[in-house]
Amino acid sequence: MTDDFRVRYAPSPTGYLHIGNARTALFNWLFARHYNGTFVIRIEDTDSARNIENGEQSQLENLKWLGLDWDEAPDKPGQYGPYRQSERNEQGIYQEFIDELLAKGLAYKSYKTSEQLAEERAAQQAAKQAPHYIYEYEGLTNEEREAKYAEFEAQGLKPVVRFRVPEEKVYAWDDIVKGHIEIGAKEVGGDWVIQKADGMPTYNFAVVVDDHLMKISHVLRGDDHVSNTPKQMMIYEALGWDVPKFGHMALIINGATGKKLSKRDNDVLQFVEQYRELGYQPEAMDNFIGLLGWSPKGEDEIFSLEEFKEMFDEHRLSKANAKFDQKKLEWINNQWIRKDKDRIMPQLFDQIIAAGLISKEDAEKRADWLKEVIEVAGVDGISYTKQIVDLVREPFFQLGEVTDEMVDYLTSEDGRKVYDAWEKAYTALPDDADADTYMATIRGIQNDLEIKGRNLWNPIRIATTHQIQGPNLPEMLVLLDKPAVLKTMADVKAKYLD
Repeated sequence: MTDDFRVRYAPSPTGYLHIGNARTALFNWLFARHYNGTFVIRIEDTDSARNIENGEQSQLENLKWLGLDWDEAPDKPGQYGPYRQSERNEQGIYQEFIDELLAKGLAYKSYKTSEQLAEERAAQQAAKQAPHYIYEYEGLTNEEREAKYAEFEAQGLKPVVRFRVPEEKVYAWDDIVKGHIEIGAKEVGGDWVIQKADGMPTYNFAVVVDDHLMKISHVLRGDDHVSNTPKQMMIYEALGWDVPKFGHMALIINGATGKKLSKRDNDVLQFVEQYRELGYQPEAMDNFIGLLGWSPKGEDEIFSLEEFKEMFDEHRLSKANAKFDQKKLEWINNQWIRKDKDRIMPQLFDQIIAAGLISKEDAEKRADWLKEVIEVAGVDGISYTKQIVDLVREPFFQLGEVTDEMVDYLTSEDGRKVYDAWEKAYTALPDDADADTYMATIRGIQNDLEIKGRNLWNPIRIATTHQIQGPNLPEMLVLLDKPAVLKTMADVKAKYLD
């Protein structure tokens, strides 16, 4: 590894691993591994009110499931720890630099109450002004400002610490993805909070301190962080530190609506954990996420993580919005399922067992039969493993209802003829008849009765499986228990044909 390339993924344990965050983690991992650099995970847990139980664990577990590893993290400490912001805060790491900025006069304590701030915002709105913070110590000397501090303290007020924005400055950087960007300091809305009243640092301050002390060289993150970059550059400049190279990846939008992918968009599953539960493959998730806002050379779309690592090129990150296409994800996952069905088979078994269609013991005893059922039911057509449950449920484990349409097929003149011929032929066949024998038998009935198509096949399907459509019937019949099928046929006959 080399310290020339040190990148980080810094999740907050306020929720589960979102597709957008997974992309940030994946691209940083690819960047580090491609250049033989260092991949760091830092937990940004300073917003304790929003942190959820097991949030950090969920993030790390899902990253591992995606096949990502890391070089430094809370569970793999290195020389730049600790790797949780709450622990860093307890050690006074941020306070040291807060105090430095206060001493330099580049930051100040603000005692304005939430009511005062609300009144100022309301007045600005009424005057049709852009929201901005109004500096309360304008024209005061340092001594006079310190006296104000003491006065507010005596009233029992708790201050926040605000950074004094140099409003005439323009902050510019050459973005890895977006090219040259310039944002004026006035656009950040005035002096901003770097330390909250409870002593916790704010995101835009803490992230700078952490990235500097952890020697992060490149920051790859989502486009929504562009507006944060000037604030962070202010802190780098104020503390005399070098600025890392920034790269802001394109927004992920809902392919169906064209709108930014929002966690409140209930039409799209957006958390990695949800896809795991449905039976998506980690290789497919990596494959799909890796194509969100990044394009490899050529027309191929199926890539392993190792292939992505070898070909990764940060200069091919797209400026255009990345479309989240659910159908494409399903197609990619289907490709990975078909790629190695033997590896997928235990997952399919687990889904069928979890659905209560068969016990674990019976699944183990009848493993060869269950594999054949899965193949015949159409495993090649599924988008994720949980779909196998509905494909095998009928007729291998349960029988569906006989509909009015089915009754019409059975009770028609052709249907009665076909049923009688099929009952006689099927009963006479050996229990171990193969698919070719069943097909030959049905073709024989077709020739004898001169009935074909749906009028031939549907009465047989309905009588044996209570289905009109489904997998290849001769192959199904091989796997169905003959005494059970004979009983089904007898029940159908007694109810609809006698």
